[in-house]
Amino acid sequence: MPIDPYAPIFVISVAAELAEMHPQTLRQYDRLGIVSPSRQGGRQRRYSQRDVEMLREVQRLSKDGVSLEGIKRILDLENQVAALRARLTELQAELANTQRASDRRRVFAAGIAGDVVSLARGQRPESRASQALVIWRPQH
Repeated sequence: MPIDPYAPIFVISVAAELAEMHPQTLRQYDRLGIVSPSRQGGRQRRYSQRDVEMLREVQRLSKDGVSLEGIKRILDLENQVAALRARLTELQAELANTQRASDRRRVFAAGIAGDVVSLARGQRPESRASQALVIWRPQH
């Protein structure tokens, strides 16, 4: 069974070692809101595998000369993009499901008055003769 990358399992010392950073650096990033770990009962920080990956990305960007404020903005934008992509995938799936359900259940036809009538698949619209309004005029 694979480990959930978002499961908060690493204490700060282990996360710092995995990210090749000093624990104090992780505390600073947490204070600045760059990488914020989960908190356990005694306010102890717990880092996930995803947090460690983000710490490595912060380290890479920092070595490339990006400021901490710039790094925070980059990470925020990447999170927004990921959230939008996830929402897009949800909406595409919902649309596909709706179209499949609609294709199976409904058929549209033109009604007598030119309106659009929804019918169940296999059902036919009533014939014009059965819906026709008959006006009888006596002949003089």
